[in-house]
Amino acid sequence: MYILLFGFLIFFGLHVFSSLRSRADDGDLRARLGYIPYMAGYSVISLIGLGLIIYGYGESRDGPLLYTPPTFLQHLNSVFMLPALILLAASEMPAGRIKRTAKHPMLLSVKLWATGHLLANGELNSVLLFGSFLAYAVFARIKAKKRGDNGVGDDVVLSKTADIGAILVGTGLFVILAVWLHPLLFGVQAIPVS
Repeated sequence: MYILLFGFLIFFGLHVFSSLRSRADDGDLRARLGYIPYMAGYSVISLIGLGLIIYGYGESRDGPLLYTPPTFLQHLNSVFMLPALILLAASEMPAGRIKRTAKHPMLLSVKLWATGHLLANGELNSVLLFGSFLAYAVFARIKAKKRGDNGVGDDVVLSKTADIGAILVGTGLFVILAVWLHPLLFGVQAIPVS
């Protein structure tokens, strides 16, 4: 459990710092270091934290069960995952209606993913993992709103192709995860059979 908690400290500590950092010209660390060095360091530290979270989550699987979710909540998790993956894809594409409507599609994707998984998993390590991601996504969205960052501006031309691409990529990811990748990586069927 300590490795999982240390991973949280590194990963979320860095992300909270990023949400709170000054964006003023004279105080912005990213501007002082330069975009590429800042993002390279940010990426390396994030990957270290994420690696520790993944390893720590696996190591803490023998932890206590806090609640036993009914099967219908596991099915509901599957319903949450399709829009979560479409939003994830939209976050990495040019601006379309999905991206504009969601404002911060990555954060909304994380909220859906984490909420669905909290409904479907009652183990302590799962509650810590998904609860932490949900809390961070809510925090980051509040901070973005306070900064006046409301996503895609009204002057941006929206791309229908980006929306179609997000739907196709998100749906493809959903099928790959549900059928093959989730059982392979996590040893659990993504869509419960009962």
